Amino acid sequence: ASAIVVPRSRFAPVKKCNDLMLLRSDAYLVDENFITVLNPACGGKAPIINLDSKKYKFVGALEEATAGGIPSLVKCQRLTIKGLVRMSKNTTFIGDVSITNRSDEAKTVPGGIITDATMDLSDSNSKSLMSGEISAAVCLGVLAPSTVVSGPIDGQKPGTSGLRKKTKLFMGEHYLNNFVQSTFDAIKATGTDVSEGSLVIGGDGRYYNDIAIQTIIKMGVANGVTRFWIGQNGLLSTPAVSAIIRERGPVWQKAFGSFILTASHNPGGPEEDFGIKYNTESGGPAPDQLTDAIYTNTTTISDYKICSEFPHIDINKADSHTIMSADGKNQVYIDVLDSTATHVTLLKSIFDFGAIKALLDRPDFSIVYDSMSGVNGPYAKAVLIDEFGQSESTCMNANPKDDFGGGHADPNLTYAKELVAAMGLDRNGNKIDIKGDVPSFGAAADGDGDRNMILGSSFFVTPSDSLAIIAAYADVIPFFRAQGGLKGVARSMPTSGAVDLVAKKLNFDLFETPTGWKYFGNLMDSKALYNGKDYTPFICGEESFGTGSNHIREKDGIWAVLAWLQILASENEDATKPLVTVEDIVTRHWETYGRNYYCRWDFEGVDKVTATAMMDKMRTDTTSNSGRTIGKYTIATSDDFVYTDPVDGSVAKKQGIRFLMSDGSRIIFRLSGTAGSGATVRMYIEQYEPSILDMAVADALKGLVDVALGLCDIKTFCGTETPTVIT
Repeated sequence: ASAIVVPRSRFAPVKKCNDLMLLRSDAYLVDENFITVLNPACGGKAPIINLDSKKYKFVGALEEATAGGIPSLVKCQRLTIKGLVRMSKNTTFIGDVSITNRSDEAKTVPGGIITDATMDLSDSNSKSLMSGEISAAVCLGVLAPSTVVSGPIDGQKPGTSGLRKKTKLFMGEHYLNNFVQSTFDAIKATGTDVSEGSLVIGGDGRYYNDIAIQTIIKMGVANGVTRFWIGQNGLLSTPAVSAIIRERGPVWQKAFGSFILTASHNPGGPEEDFGIKYNTESGGPAPDQLTDAIYTNTTTISDYKICSEFPHIDINKADSHTIMSADGKNQVYIDVLDSTATHVTLLKSIFDFGAIKALLDRPDFSIVYDSMSGVNGPYAKAVLIDEFGQSESTCMNANPKDDFGGGHADPNLTYAKELVAAMGLDRNGNKIDIKGDVPSFGAAADGDGDRNMILGSSFFVTPSDSLAIIAAYADVIPFFRAQGGLKGVARSMPTSGAVDLVAKKLNFDLFETPTGWKYFGNLMDSKALYNGKDYTPFICGEESFGTGSNHIREKDGIWAVLAWLQILASENEDATKPLVTVEDIVTRHWETYGRNYYCRWDFEGVDKVTATAMMDKMRTDTTSNSGRTIGKYTIATSDDFVYTDPVDGSVAKKQGIRFLMSDGSRIIFRLSGTAGSGATVRMYIEQYEPSILDMAVADALKGLVDVALGLCDIKTFCGTETPTVIT
């Protein structure tokens, strides 16, 4: 026999389980000479381990306690364990950590990074440190949700297109958070699994947009969302959001919904309006059932969830981000998207860009597109400049601003002043003399890019006429022609009946709906979602400058502009012939179908209480007004419009007071739900003329306007008969 002398440098002394656990951990390494050495990361000093001497007297107890692996100790200074505790390799101890379990049942230390902590695992049901909630926080790290106590805030009922209020109200404590949490709760109640698929977030760039996006991301993570698609710079037009939901893949990442941060055509800025709405997996606005549930939740909310430590995401650069939990078991994926790519690609599949470019390149054709400093600017540039090669001068006010340049981004004759003047018109649509040439074609967009105004040289096209003409010319658009032609059309109830005449002549299905794009969406999805009749291809529109088709489930301003350019291109294929103008096309349409003289008067910022009283008075008097004769007009029917959805059977009541005259003329009143403060009374006047086509609108409708003002008595109720805007 012989003795082998092993120098002390070849081993670390192990006298107790404390020493064995330390040696087995990453605090020690075996170097290239197979010598056990202290990890240099320990800074020359080994961690001090104090295991409960009664519980870990024998190696077997240590083996059982570390069956899941030895936790990381390389950055630990002192670890104290008292009681039966189970550990694993998924845990990292940093600094001075003390863990206690006073119960007789072994308790497991959660995975993740635990730094300078004193933990009591004794009662897994307690709300003290290291309860189940705190354990999850340690595992999840920055993905750990916290619960913030809140309470109901009055006035969070969504209107026809989301919740719109003053920006400062949204910036107040809990206001945005309450609405977002109420929405998540309502979504989940429908059976939607928010952990699957993607959540789209973007807005029109108005003030508070960037901050709100970061808040919604943090709340989304807390509510279980694992993938986000965010518009670059926080910008996504409303139609682009719908396009992304419907078009972007792969299938397993398809969006389950979106938050759109917009107050549409309302002014923006710290003293103006902000808004938020939720769109569903169809790409369309939330249906009444969902918005009702959201509102109900806002009236009972007691708290909301948020990951307050979730990092700020740089949304100014198109990039992908992966945020992991502390234990590495959970991930959140955030893709910052090129804001325009998906929508522009879809538009290129709908229209003949080659034919439109040939029109734009004609020396006798010119165009100007006013984005009114809203989100539409990047889309206008992507199409007119990048795709069609036009000069930058074609894009007016194309840089988004958080206050829309101090203007009111509403595309009408009153607020699109710069464009209207450039097109040789005044605010009433009358021709004026200007210096220089007037462009052949003009268009304007609103703040979130879903509305449009169409102008020719010194000529205004009403939204109702625009809808009817696009429907009449649908076959020149490849999207419709390739599918066998247009099948169905729809208009909101206040929109003029111009499209009705086209539908009757061309045998299209026709629908009259309440104001709100969600009603059109149901008709578009009749077959796909309800196994009903297929009404697509489909075109729809509202008198409030909204037009679109079933390519998405929102109105689409740039789609309407391209539709008009496609129509003009079809009428101007021979460049050697004189240019067929916008006015030529509208005049020909009137000659074929007759003219619906039409206008809308908006009384903005009136007192909501007195405006509501005025509406209630007219509603009460509907029976007595029916059959009444006023001047040359006889009211055949007076009612409060009720809509029964032919697809899902839902009923929408109180959608507008109607006075339907025996000669087909109409007077309609609505109290708008889209204003950020106060109320807006909208008065709609329509009179059809089959052959008298050249009257001034004001002259044609003067008698009917006088009747309308008498019926509503707005002077008495609201103190004025002078509208803010006439369109």
